[in-house]
Amino acid sequence: MSTAQATKNCITLKGSAQIIVEYLKYGINSILFQRGIYPAKDFDPTQQYGLTILMSKDPKITAFLQNVLSQTEEWLSKNMINKISMVITNAHTKEVLECWDFKMQAEMGNGDTSDPNKLTASKELTRIQNEIRDVMRQISATVSYLPLLDCICTFDVMIHTLQNTELPAKWDETGAIVIQNAQAVQLRSFSTGLHKVDTVVNYKMSS
Repeated sequence: MSTAQATKNCITLKGSAQIIVEYLKYGINSILFQRGIYPAKDFDPTQQYGLTILMSKDPKITAFLQNVLSQTEEWLSKNMINKISMVITNAHTKEVLECWDFKMQAEMGNGDTSDPNKLTASKELTRIQNEIRDVMRQISATVSYLPLLDCICTFDVMIHTLQNTELPAKWDETGAIVIQNAQAVQLRSFSTGLHKVDTVVNYKMSS
């Protein structure tokens, strides 16, 4: 019985990466809906973390996120990522209006730490998902104080890797994200026991 329990609550680096990538998928879709980047009719409701989350049904967006997040999962399972940024820009002027930063910090877990590739954590999945649910609720609540995006906007997702990370074909390096007259709001964090994730929204103050 104790062995089964230990196995059930054993989270590996790969498992931690999967949990975080799932959060990013639902979080980014929620932001796209909440911030009105695309029409509401382009989203379908789904249940996750005990919440109703609106997910894009546009095949191009789904394929784009699948591509980015599968690479994120691979690098994160090797602790090669320190931040993911979702950038919202004015489609006409290319000005950056918002940047959602998902900051990732490696944690040591509580298993054998002699081999970095074999780190494990025993945090229960239900606890992790409850923490993620609290963050998702905060993402939904940001519409009450973030400035209205009253222009046609586009978005991109950027992966901030450690130095000397080999980029996949057709991927480019990008420069720093700059928002004029920026304000930042820190949302709740969550932890898998192997990664701590902080979510911060940076936005342009209305003039």
